[in-house]
Amino acid sequence: MTDDHREIERIASMWLARRDAGGWSERQQIALDAWLGEAVAHRVAFLRLEAAWEEAARLKTFAAGDTGGHIPARGEWARSPYFASSTGSDDVVAGRGRIRHTTASPHRHWSLFAGIAASLLVVIVIAGGLAWRDYTHVERDAWRTLLGAQQVVQLPDGSTATLGSDTGLRMSFSRSERDLDLAQGEAFFDVAHDAARPFVVQAEGYRVTAVGTRFDVRRAPDEKLRVVVTRGLVRLQSMRDPEEAATMLPAGSIATIAGGNLLVQHLAVDEARERLSWRGGYAVFHGTPLADAVEEFNRYNPHKIVIADPSLDALRVGGHFRLDNSAAFVRLVQAVFPVQAEQRGDRIVLLRRAAGKAAD
Repeated sequence: MTDDHREIERIASMWLARRDAGGWSERQQIALDAWLGEAVAHRVAFLRLEAAWEEAARLKTFAAGDTGGHIPARGEWARSPYFASSTGSDDVVAGRGRIRHTTASPHRHWSLFAGIAASLLVVIVIAGGLAWRDYTHVERDAWRTLLGAQQVVQLPDGSTATLGSDTGLRMSFSRSERDLDLAQGEAFFDVAHDAARPFVVQAEGYRVTAVGTRFDVRRAPDEKLRVVVTRGLVRLQSMRDPEEAATMLPAGSIATIAGGNLLVQHLAVDEARERLSWRGGYAVFHGTPLADAVEEFNRYNPHKIVIADPSLDALRVGGHFRLDNSAAFVRLVQAVFPVQAEQRGDRIVLLRRAAGKAAD
């Protein structure tokens, strides 16, 4: 048996052990169906182990004496995939020839079935025990970045998570699930393909699910959520209302949720990637509302920018700025718009400049 076949056998046994352990969910069934659909070898391995599992359970019942004194007729046990009988004959096909059966005593039938049951049960118990151990083992970890910092995290499945400024992320990975909880901040995920284990990020009451893709999730303090997809396809689903239809987001999609309202934009992939320029330490604006631009800088700087006049919120700004240089951004805003900046403690306050007054 090759290493590939051994790995397929191991995965099939884990699926079988997990399913028969109880508490089987629809999500797990969908994942199993996806794994079975990937290759014929997957289906063959699973069906063969499933047949052995069921046969062992039946023979265990017989060996325990629960047959009421009845020894199963050959037609009953010959339906196992490991035995084949010819119709209307006392011959059993074995390889290319035929073996003529002679009458055996009930004691010999008992010994035969007890031996088969014991052998199969040993194999199933070992495989099932190892599979159950793998499935019940959960690997957990958590990370937190400081204000203005970034961190690239290597996840145990081969995926990576790039954490932005002031971000908290918790991980819970098992053999059947890959779950992450974005407590705050922003993270970009490059997901390793694994159809048997969907990659799920929970944030602000939503589940963002992917199999193999690249996407970004931002959780803002004002309960606003943003998802940007740059490769593949992700599924956005409300956890508060499971009956609500899921939203599928292909590459180039930007989904924003604020106040329970969902807005989805479909852009060119390169344009969507620009929204993630924070990974390079920059902010790129193209006709961006001033309020949104200020929010971006405030995520990376201890000295916060405050817009004191709400009428300035909708001013549109553009440019390419370093996130750690908010002073340059403020100078540009004053030069282009009727805006006056004042330093007040650790805050930079933006006011509407009086008509005829020059910028400082």
